[in-house]
Amino acid sequence: MTTFLQICVDAASLGSLYALAALGVGLLWGVMKLVNFAHGEFITIGAYALIVPSGAVIPQLFIGALPIWLMVPTMCLIVAVVALITERIIFRPLRHADPSTLLVASFSLSFFLQYLILLIYGGRPKSIQIGASLNGEFAFGPLRTSWIDIVTISTTIVLLIAVALFMTRTRMGVQMRAATQDFRMARMLGVRGNTVIATAFAVSGVLAAVVSFFLMVRTGALAPRMAAPLVTIGFIATVIGGMGSMVGAILGGFLVGVVSAFMQFILPEAMRPNRDAFVFAIVILMLLVRPNGLISLRSQKERV
Repeated sequence: MTTFLQICVDAASLGSLYALAALGVGLLWGVMKLVNFAHGEFITIGAYALIVPSGAVIPQLFIGALPIWLMVPTMCLIVAVVALITERIIFRPLRHADPSTLLVASFSLSFFLQYLILLIYGGRPKSIQIGASLNGEFAFGPLRTSWIDIVTISTTIVLLIAVALFMTRTRMGVQMRAATQDFRMARMLGVRGNTVIATAFAVSGVLAAVVSFFLMVRTGALAPRMAAPLVTIGFIATVIGGMGSMVGAILGGFLVGVVSAFMQFILPEAMRPNRDAFVFAIVILMLLVRPNGLISLRSQKERV
């Protein structure tokens, strides 16, 4: 029983990271049918914002020297501003372009931000220590876990509740939901498309910054492509949950986290490095059964 509970905690913690990444990807797809492959670079920018440019393996701190209660909001602000700038300069002029053009623009932005990080910070590996107390052990009876797992799960729950309240109780949230269902009709009814899409980019940037903070506490390793695997899984989770459905993206993220955690326990030790291959095989089987995902929206043909 203790082993099962331990796996559940690990699955919830990992699924929380995947759910936040998937929600950031799914939010933009729901509003403007854009697969933002640069979302991983938003996460990376949030991590690199903690330090000043340096070629040293152990860089000097920047906002990483701030207390956590001030550090995280500053990271969120920086990444949200970057996301808004990319929306205004790149995606807004291309909003009515062919979907393939938007896809190429998204890939191009991803590579541009990667090489911009390389230009400013260099390609040498860097490490940073923040939130060291969060890596301490948390014991509840026979159950052993770390404080960062508890904080990740609880913060994700709070953020998901906040996003849900924003989407259902605020004027902008209702407009975003309307845009998700039918953007053209929403604009005819008075929804301001530019404001809605900019808000979606800003919320996506905030979610990316939170993910980058959790990654830094867990790993402490900085690299220009550090978030690429996480965003790939986030995109897969979005597809599993149902493209355009934010609830589906969250469910898909937790589902991938649960499968991954249980595969780590079930597989023989020699096969555990190849755990992701088994996870993706299960994903393929699930999509063969439900190709539209867990939650499919009635209208997914309209694009901005």
